[in-house]
Amino acid sequence: MPREKNTDIYVAELLREAEIKATAEISGIKDIDEALKTASKRGTGKLGSPEFIAQVKDFVLIIEDKRDTNFHIKWNEDQSTLDRSVDATVNYAVNGAVHYGEHVAKHTPFKKIFAVGVSGDEVHHLIQPVFCDGKTISILDPVETFINFNEQNIDAYYNEQVKGIRADEELELEEIVKLAAELHEYLRDYAQLGETEKPLVVSALLLALQDPSFKLDDLIGDEVKTDGDIVWEALSNHLKRIRVKPDVKREMILDQFTIIKNRQSLNKKRDDLGMTPLKYFGIYLQKNILQALRANVKEDILGRFYSEFMSYSGGDGQSLGVVLTPSHICELFCDLLDVKPTDTLFDPCTGTSSFLIAGMHRMLKNAKDEHQRSEIKEKQIHGIELREDMFTIATTNMILRGDGRSNLECDDFFNRSSEEIQRTIAPSVGMMNPPYSQGKNDATSKLREISFVEHLLDCMAEGGRVAVIVPQSTMIGKNGEDKKTKRRILKNHTLEAVITLNKNTFYRVGVNPSIAVFTAHKPQPKDRLVKFFNFEDDGFVVRKHVGLVETETAKDKKQRLLDCFRGKREAPTKFMVETTIEADDEWLHSFYYFNDEIPTEKDFQKTIADYLTFEFDMITHGRGYLFEEVSTC
Repeated sequence: MPREKNTDIYVAELLREAEIKATAEISGIKDIDEALKTASKRGTGKLGSPEFIAQVKDFVLIIEDKRDTNFHIKWNEDQSTLDRSVDATVNYAVNGAVHYGEHVAKHTPFKKIFAVGVSGDEVHHLIQPVFCDGKTISILDPVETFINFNEQNIDAYYNEQVKGIRADEELELEEIVKLAAELHEYLRDYAQLGETEKPLVVSALLLALQDPSFKLDDLIGDEVKTDGDIVWEALSNHLKRIRVKPDVKREMILDQFTIIKNRQSLNKKRDDLGMTPLKYFGIYLQKNILQALRANVKEDILGRFYSEFMSYSGGDGQSLGVVLTPSHICELFCDLLDVKPTDTLFDPCTGTSSFLIAGMHRMLKNAKDEHQRSEIKEKQIHGIELREDMFTIATTNMILRGDGRSNLECDDFFNRSSEEIQRTIAPSVGMMNPPYSQGKNDATSKLREISFVEHLLDCMAEGGRVAVIVPQSTMIGKNGEDKKTKRRILKNHTLEAVITLNKNTFYRVGVNPSIAVFTAHKPQPKDRLVKFFNFEDDGFVVRKHVGLVETETAKDKKQRLLDCFRGKREAPTKFMVETTIEADDEWLHSFYYFNDEIPTEKDFQKTIADYLTFEFDMITHGRGYLFEEVSTC
């Protein structure tokens, strides 16, 4: 049974979690307390006392709460404006909060007020912010926490939600996408490069531009020592300079970059450019990309470029099962698995190394000293990638993020036994986005997504934490063999949670994804409760010409997910279901969901009205016999 809590206590906990210092009824701010002396909700001109008041920068947060969600908000008959009557102000949370918000805005210098109505308890609740400036009110989207209102987030939240100003990150991402599309066109038009060749040329130039001996002015289009020869020499020097080892790894990377030297279309001067295409691309990258890549440790810029290139390839990426992981999912993995500096991280399907980069930065950020940071880079980051071109991209990406010594290997994950990986790596954290839709018949059965999941779990150290992102069909079990694999997983490992994600997470790919979280080498107890989440509403939206972008509401929604996952709060079943499981179940929220919300009187009346409308429609269309009583005699 859910815990019953006083709503005031629940709100106080949310404020504390968001690191907002709030007071009850009296603010301690002279102007506000003077204004509240005449702010009675009954309009008597006497004292009014909101449940909570907080000042955050130049904003004021005023909160009113009610125990019953039936008294959350009251609208006028038009259902678009708030009822401002005394009855509504006194008895409804949002209406009361707005009353106080407007009063403070009109009688104090504070003109940026977030009035928030909260109703219900920890499980079934509503949190509705309204912005008041003394002139107008703006009803905003409901939230789940107060994290948007703390010092770190409130300005961005105000700009986006109230003023409609797009975040700097979104504008930057839009520019990156535009540049990626533009560079794609140049690579095709000026050098006739194929889709899989483009990211290799970009990577080679980015590496060469890192070497202090390399100067773009040295690319003069000489036919004896070509521009490609110069770029090749610079990137080779850079790989040696940063001590990429072993030698066989460095040679494999260089082998992928021979296109730089051998492709005539890259090394021959063009009259329309006044230089070779290779030099033109180098100047473009230096000016438009390299600076952004160095400045931005969050966004996987090179991965984003690769993703953009693949999106133009007529579906080649999808046919190869290549689905590149967005950076916000990589960060979510780090949160779900609580990645620490002492962990050993393993990704057996490295791709562009997005998971490894996110994990590495989390570990380095929390490392205690330089020795531990060196140990992380040299010994604690491991990856396997089958495709040589992707392996080269992954290594390049790691190098550009300040690490050329990670233990990346170009190999088939299934060629490596679990015993060998346990012995040589002993990973404590596993992250994976396996190739999709590769196991289409008996001959390729080991390439099913669930087979990758099982093998990764078997490879982990005892108690290792694992997160994978896979199509929802993987959690269902596509066939009998998949169900057998699911049984083996439960026999040997523990499923902790499954999170159904936003359908646009892999924008333009057409995959409905889910995240599964496991603990390795601990068999699933029969009575173990597994958490299933519906996280389709994650605060990310699709913007034209940009793709999937983060809104300010994403922080709030992610915080709720993590709190529920960590057992710090409860939630209604429409968001989270906790249940025991069987191997033959569909391991998805939709399979276990039941509606645990008690219908309101308004819901009941609507249901009756809908039924009467249906009955009347059937009768008027000559189907009244459907409602006649049938005699059983």
